Amino acid sequence: MNINEIQDGYVIDHIHAGRAMRIYRHLELDKLDCSVAIIENAKSNRMGRKDIIKIDELIPLNIEVISSIDSGATVNTIKDGVLIKKQRLTVPERVVNVLKCKNPRCITQTEQEIQHIFVLADREKATYRCYYCDTLHKPED
Repeated sequence: MNINEIQDGYVIDHIHAGRAMRIYRHLELDKLDCSVAIIENAKSNRMGRKDIIKIDELIPLNIEVISSIDSGATVNTIKDGVLIKKQRLTVPERVVNVLKCKNPRCITQTEQEIQHIFVLADREKATYRCYYCDTLHKPED
């Protein structure tokens, strides 16, 4: 497999295997007018298997979305073919419109205009509670 290096853009690395497409959808990368490469199940000495996303353009990138889906990921910023910034992500305190509440009685199920807000419940397990109904959610949900 041969994927060219990028000159200006991002490499989202160390994504847990199977989460790249979720990040892709939430960042709406399909709407970009540039190359986006998704590598799934790549071998990793540290993780066993991992996913990688390469974006061939410097765009506004919502780091909160990435960190709420996979807080172990890293975001590398490339400019003129050189790594200029490496961000190690952490679990965000609050997540808006990334997770959806699974409780059928939650107000977010009936009120379409309401934002889906989640507050961090456990940093170690990266679990969140719905702001409205207090239902517990994991990023994998």
